[in-house]
Amino acid sequence: MKNKLIKMLFAATLVFTLAGTVTPLAAQCPMCKMSAESNLKNGGTAGKGLNAGILYMLLTPYLLVGGMGYWWWRNRRKEQDEPEEGNSVWPHDDPAQLN
Repeated sequence: MKNKLIKMLFAATLVFTLAGTVTPLAAQCPMCKMSAESNLKNGGTAGKGLNAGILYMLLTPYLLVGGMGYWWWRNRRKEQDEPEEGNSVWPHDDPAQLN
């Protein structure tokens, strides 16, 4: 019970801390866009690197969720493939049924 309470408090603290940092970060998008546009107009390639970085950041959550989904699916499949003890799939696996 105590561990569950500690975990809940930690999760709530983490959510509120992360929620408080979102607002100042949102102001950076227009500045970054203006910087990339002016760089591309002057013949620079920083905009291409910025686009690659954005795609990398977009891909990361999908890979994490996909990895966790695959891990869950693999473990569930292993549980379903293993027969329960005493419930043999084949009658010849149980020595009592041979006679």
